[in-house]
Order: sequence, then C-alpha cells, then structure tokens
Amino acid sequence: MVIRGFRLMKVLIINAGSSSLKYQLIEMDTEEIIAKGICERIGLSGRIVHTGNNVTVEKDMPFPTHKEAFVAVVDFLTNGEGKVINSMKDITAVGHRALHGGEIYSEPVIIDDKVIEDMLDLSELGPLHNPPQAIAMRACREVFGNTPMVAVFDTAFHQTMPPKAYIFPIPYEYYEKYHIRRYGFHGTSHKYISLRYHEIVKKQTDTKIISCHLGNGSSLAAIVNGKVIDTTMGLTPLDGFIMGTRSGAIDPSVVTYIANKENKTPDEMSQMLNMNSGFLGVSGISSDMRDIQAAIGQNNERAMLTVDILVYQLKKLIGGYITAMNGCDAVIFTGGIGENVLPVRLAVMQDMEALGIYVTSELNTALGKKEGEFSTPESKIKAMVIPTNEEIMIAKATLELV
Repeated sequence: MVIRGFRLMKVLIINAGSSSLKYQLIEMDTEEIIAKGICERIGLSGRIVHTGNNVTVEKDMPFPTHKEAFVAVVDFLTNGEGKVINSMKDITAVGHRALHGGEIYSEPVIIDDKVIEDMLDLSELGPLHNPPQAIAMRACREVFGNTPMVAVFDTAFHQTMPPKAYIFPIPYEYYEKYHIRRYGFHGTSHKYISLRYHEIVKKQTDTKIISCHLGNGSSLAAIVNGKVIDTTMGLTPLDGFIMGTRSGAIDPSVVTYIANKENKTPDEMSQMLNMNSGFLGVSGISSDMRDIQAAIGQNNERAMLTVDILVYQLKKLIGGYITAMNGCDAVIFTGGIGENVLPVRLAVMQDMEALGIYVTSELNTALGKKEGEFSTPESKIKAMVIPTNEEIMIAKATLELV
C-alpha cells in the first residue's frame, strides 16, 4: 500500500480498558497480525502476555499506570523471543479504539490534546470506556513521541441515522442541553460487515442489510446502501437487547421501582443493569454463552429461558428493521456468538418463512464458523455469517489519515 509516496507498513492497534491494554501489530501489505498481546492488572500487580515471532511470552511486572504498560509493549515488540521489529521507527502509526465520540466526531481523527479533552468531557456518556481510553492515548503519546496516532470511534458509523431514529421521546430540551440521544456502538464492526457484504455481492448501492453483532456486548444495525438508518444501542451500550451482563431495553419504571424497593442509588442501579443482568442475571450461571449452552445440555431451565429471551428479542428486532427498510437483502451474523454459537443463529432465523426466510440445520452446520450463507436458494432474504475484523478497520482508518 502506497500513500503520498510512502510505503506504509505496520500499524499498532490499541484497545484500552481501565485496567487492561490490548494490542495488535498489523503488517498492512498482507493484513497479517505479526504480534499481539495484553497488559493486565494495570494499577495493581501487572502482567503482560505477548505473542510474536510464533512465541508467547508471559511475565508479571508492575504497571502503576498505562504509561508503564506502553513501555512494556515497546520492549516486548523490540526485544526478546517475541521480537518482531527493530525499533518503534518501524511502526508507521498507532490506531486507538475510542468508544464515545458524541456528536463531535463522525469520522476518525488525528489525536491531539483537544481530542483527549473531548474524550474526557464525554465520560458521562461512556463512563467505563472513555476515561481509560483517553488516559491511554495520553500515555501512548508520552511513550511513542511523534508517532502519528488516530482515534477511531465506535459511534462514528452510526452518525448517518435520521432524527426520527436517534431522538428519544423525552422533553426535547434534554437533547439540546445534554445531547441525550441514540448514538449506537460497535460501529467499526458494523462498517466492516457492510463493506465486506458489498465486496461479496459486487455492488455498492441498492443494498439493505441487518448486521447482527452478537457477543458479550451485542447490537444490531439496519444499513441501507452502506449507511446506518437505525441501531439498537442508544445513549450508552446498555440499550438494545439481552447481553452478557447488560439488561438491554426494559420498562424504565423497572429501574425506579427496584430503586425504591431496595433503596438503591442511581449508580447502584446502573451497576446492576450493566454488570449483574443479561445472561448472568436470568440464568444465574454465567455471562458467557458457552457456559449457557453447556447448562442447556444439562437441561437447565433458566439457561434455556436465557437463550429463548435472546432469540425472541432478536426475531422482533430483525422483523422491525425489515419493515423499517421496506425489505432486506441479508441478515448477517458476526461476533463471538454470531460466528461461533451455531444453535443460536439458527434459532433466530427459523420460523420466519412469513418474511421469505428459509434456513436449514444442515446448511448451518455445514457452514460452521466460516463466511457464507445458511439460507436455502429460494430464500428471499439471505441468512449469512461474516466474521468481523474491527482491528483491520481501525488500521485502515488510521492509514487513511496519516
């Protein structure tokens, strides 16, 4: 890949959390991951797991802040058994996943002091992600110096939604004062699915798809001609449907009712709905769909109920989006559950013949975890799987700005 006369080779992708820092180093000519790893327990004892040069190295080491974690990443990339580059000069740019860009950022942006401050100002909209991501950006700049850095926002791809889709039916003044609206998330994944679908069908227009990103966090997006018209997540990633530990959309009165009965604060209710609900709350077993599936194998009724709720909610949302788009070409599954939990995606698409959707268990099993279709030839709407690749989307967006 050549841009403005320079051969751009390697991009480092950063996904920071409050106590963790995940990274991938991608060779852009081949789109190959040449190194990856995670720094864990930042602020505590600290540990790094690094894979490079076909070697995985694990080491306990102190990470008082994200800065020390970045120093360790540099060391492991350039030294020892997992070495893959000679120096940081071999890295063209760094791309950061950023959760919430509000209404400020509808495109990726070069990171400077203002971007970091805006990220912090938007912390109320993304309290679990924005602060650590902003802190990581600042620490990365300290360690990497003048290496160009780009923020790629989860919310950006959804900025094409019309007001009728993103305005909540509350007093309009709260949108004007506090920008309370539907933003949507998983935008990088949904964008990848849209672009990949256009490659498969070899056209850029006259397309209507529903992208189903299903994992521990999940969302759907209705996409017409590559533009999002609606998505399930809202002001925060809590909205939508049942997820690993998140409730998804519920009657708002449930929140006030439990708060009054249990004498819980707003923060405690937020904690409950974000961390103790969803698969975990209903099943009482786990937030991981693999554990839920194992429990179903043991005839656990609450595990069965958990999956029944997920499947039922997805059916309603898919049917609604087909109506909103006045048709649909394909329903596409991606993410950890969408790609790997075959019974769930099959159950979602079964019994939808009224919409012209026909799938079979045999086609679903034969497809497995690969890209392709599990709908029959007579199906008017294709049922598909496209494995997502958010990291390569961040890397490409980063190179476009460098």
